[in-house]
Amino acid sequence: MADHDPSYKLLFSHRDLVADLIRGFVQEDWVEQLDFTTLQRVSELGISHDLREREDDMIWRLRWGDRWVYVYLLLEFQSTVDRFMAVRLLTYVGLLYQGLAAAGEIPAGSPLPPVLPIVLYNGEKSWWAKTSLDDLIEPNLPEQLRRWQPRIRYLLLDEQRLADTPMAGQRNIAAALFRLENSRRPEDIERVLASLIDWLAAPEQDSLRRAFVVWLKRVLLPARVPGAELPNVNDLQEMRAMLAERVKTWTEEWKQQGLEEGLKEGLEEGLKEGLKEGLEQGLSQGGARLLRRQLVRRFGVLPAWAEARLDQAGESELEFWADRVLDRDTLEEVLEEPT
Repeated sequence: MADHDPSYKLLFSHRDLVADLIRGFVQEDWVEQLDFTTLQRVSELGISHDLREREDDMIWRLRWGDRWVYVYLLLEFQSTVDRFMAVRLLTYVGLLYQGLAAAGEIPAGSPLPPVLPIVLYNGEKSWWAKTSLDDLIEPNLPEQLRRWQPRIRYLLLDEQRLADTPMAGQRNIAAALFRLENSRRPEDIERVLASLIDWLAAPEQDSLRRAFVVWLKRVLLPARVPGAELPNVNDLQEMRAMLAERVKTWTEEWKQQGLEEGLKEGLEEGLKEGLKEGLEQGLSQGGARLLRRQLVRRFGVLPAWAEARLDQAGESELEFWADRVLDRDTLEEVLEEPT
């Protein structure tokens, strides 16, 4: 998923989700001393918009003893990694301090409150940018000059790499969101929804339940089952029931669509290379393209060894692997050598 949809930001406007994000994924001792009952959006403080929030960020604060800690959450939806993310956050945190001072949130003589910058990234490629500004600045500096350089670092949460962490199996709303984003089959989505229905049963969590439904309808399901007609459901329980009812139909439609697309690609390639020989080659290449798309949809970006195996496969191998796509749990199991 890489769409920057308002429904995603809507999820992170809910305290319970942000609290679970901090509890589950900021693995530091001081977090145990935070008072999550005090968690509140900085937008509630009257700070001017230009100094408070941009389109892709959320700012929260909560008590750490008798002091406030600010959590600057930046939602990064771009398909490319921003090498200068640390520079951006240096600017944003500086503007946050200016806004807090202008709003009277920093009493005279008081120190600046601590800020925890978090970058939540959901691109397919692994995040490679430096998370510390110090690592971006010219390294060969005299020590006396280096001490004048600004410093900031951020906590990176790469969603594609969080689904298999120990938090994935625990009762944590943020972890459930990451599992949904990494789900490749409707039945996987249904299992996560069953957990969310149990965890978000309280009446005061009705707004968060609706936010999940909106996000599922606008972002996740259109990406997983493109072109499928989605009924007008407004509740997580209804969403789960709909998935259970339609999973077989969607799977059959997906397989039929893939067969037709593979045949079409094969025929087109065959006409280019010569009728008989080209048709056989085209069908094989079309089948490889189709299988590759199915594998990416289920398992994410393919590693180099899998790409090489698909490129070198014959028609019999492609057929063998295609039969295993839906009933094997790992990419390695799908792409086993035929026996």
